[in-house]
Amino acid sequence: MTRLNALAIACLALAVPAVPTTDFAQDAVVAAPDVEALFADRNRNLHRNKQVVYHIMKDLLEAGHWDEAHRYLTERYIQHNPNVGSGRQTVVDFFKGIGVKPRPIPARLSTPVVQVLAQGDYVMVASVATLPHPADSTKTYTTTWFDMFRMKDGKADQHWDSATIMAIPAK
Repeated sequence: MTRLNALAIACLALAVPAVPTTDFAQDAVVAAPDVEALFADRNRNLHRNKQVVYHIMKDLLEAGHWDEAHRYLTERYIQHNPNVGSGRQTVVDFFKGIGVKPRPIPARLSTPVVQVLAQGDYVMVASVATLPHPADSTKTYTTTWFDMFRMKDGKADQHWDSATIMAIPAK
């Protein structure tokens, strides 16, 4: 087989998966069996950082206790999500503005987390996102959602995630 034929076959092989299909070309994303253990670390500073992120997810995002944001977010909290501005109060106002109401803080985090990685001032959380299939609304698929926080003085000072711009309905 000539190099040109091999290249043509390789290109065809790459093009075939791009053909629309209703089958899923993935293994499902699965949460870790012990999510709580992922937010622990032998290193004291990494453990503290992971615990702050744990409480951001559990107390703020899951339970809606945004009145406690001062415990976990710096005042200047830099936000890289395209739907929310920077600043702790801006983030609090965003969640309150979309109708998030406080609920009892759960004993354990219910977000299905795949992995938590911490290095230096950064904590990255990969979690399972289950979404409706765009070609068949009766089906769902899983993908991975990423959140990364940069910590400063024991609080989250900066945040990145995999969010895209939300369509906001006209008033």
